[in-house]
Amino acid sequence: MSSKKRITYYYDEEVGNYNYGYMHPMKPFRMRMAHSLVSAYKLDRELNVIRPPRASALEMTRFHSDDYVEFLSRVTPELADFEPEHASVYLSGEDCPAFDGVFEFCSISAGGSIAGAKRINHGESDIVVNWAGGLHHAKKGAASGFCYINDIVLAILELLRYHQRVMYLDIDVHHGDGVEEAFYTTDRVMSVSFHKFGDFFPGTGHVNDIGVAQGKGFAVNVPLRDGIDDDSYQGIFRPVMRMVMERFRPGAVVMQCGTDSLSGDRIGCFNLSMKGHAACVEFMKSFNVPLFCLGGGGYTIRNVARTWAYETAVLLGKELDPVLPYNDYYDFYGPEFRLDVPASNMDNANTPEYLDKIKTLIAEQLRNVPHAPSVQMMQVPRDWPEDSDGELDDSEMDADQETKMTRRQRDARIVPHAEAYDTDTDEFTPIVNTYRHTGTATRPARNQH
Repeated sequence: MSSKKRITYYYDEEVGNYNYGYMHPMKPFRMRMAHSLVSAYKLDRELNVIRPPRASALEMTRFHSDDYVEFLSRVTPELADFEPEHASVYLSGEDCPAFDGVFEFCSISAGGSIAGAKRINHGESDIVVNWAGGLHHAKKGAASGFCYINDIVLAILELLRYHQRVMYLDIDVHHGDGVEEAFYTTDRVMSVSFHKFGDFFPGTGHVNDIGVAQGKGFAVNVPLRDGIDDDSYQGIFRPVMRMVMERFRPGAVVMQCGTDSLSGDRIGCFNLSMKGHAACVEFMKSFNVPLFCLGGGGYTIRNVARTWAYETAVLLGKELDPVLPYNDYYDFYGPEFRLDVPASNMDNANTPEYLDKIKTLIAEQLRNVPHAPSVQMMQVPRDWPEDSDGELDDSEMDADQETKMTRRQRDARIVPHAEAYDTDTDEFTPIVNTYRHTGTATRPARNQH
């Protein structure tokens, strides 16, 4: 039996058209640069490259509040200037501006993450990639930290319809606060975040923040200090993730691969090389659990593109030439023109004693978490659409056999090697998720240190 992974890669070329603002560090253009490298290395020939469907406002309200989504769907820079008091309720000043097309940008990001979760649920892919996703700071009723719609929470809610347990892993330099908060009271999602802690946005993610109520023990936080390098990072990442996977036994893993943890990032303060960052992706792939890789932070855009292209190759099990092939944005990679993000000589404030202490605390936390059963007992919900009253429509039930996709129909959505991508119009419209209000309890953030 072949061990080759079936990998779906979501990309919409329009995602690079949006602009947070000339001086804003978040540049959606980096996704276009990354895809250009993926194509230049001919990796797209071995991927199912699909243009994601746009997420609707209704899909976004599976997690986000109705009034917030309605505001996002109509806000413009002019409206935000005209009603600053109203805009300030939902947007966080300069971090989350009301730029032109903000709702469309969110619909691309969230659409790919929801569609990717469905492909995992339906057994169509072993690995899914959506570098336009990973916006982990967005809250239920407000934008935060450059993030407006939390595509990760929406993807996890979709995965929970088929999987009893889902693990969320975050290697962004910032704490994955929005995702952790959404599932802080449930034992069906274990969130694991490796991040800078201290006088640093968002100021949450202390090692003692472990969840509450039924979710107690199911939030794992690994607070790190400035300058952590590849060896130190792997020295804590691998044992922690090995413990988590053994104890929790997730049916699927959602991994946020924010690249602001790389050396030389405009905002980050870690010292990871490209290969050190990618080693985390390779390690999680080795567990042979359905894996969903998302983007996230990353503000030195040439390094973001290099790393996500390289990690796409890692998922494929491909070696890439370190000399960059010619691509649409070749001049961005000068003067070295190489596929590499080296570490610097930055001081590492993470002593072996400090990291050992963190590992010991997390090991003790996980020992108190009940072992997950090896057999999952869960009724899989139907994929039939609902009518406006929330009841299953008789005509849809009668047409059940017609709405089920055949293998030929699914294959038709796979892009031929000669094409860049095609649309992914999912014929399954799921019922409104019963976990829409799961784990939305908030907690006071710890004071920044």
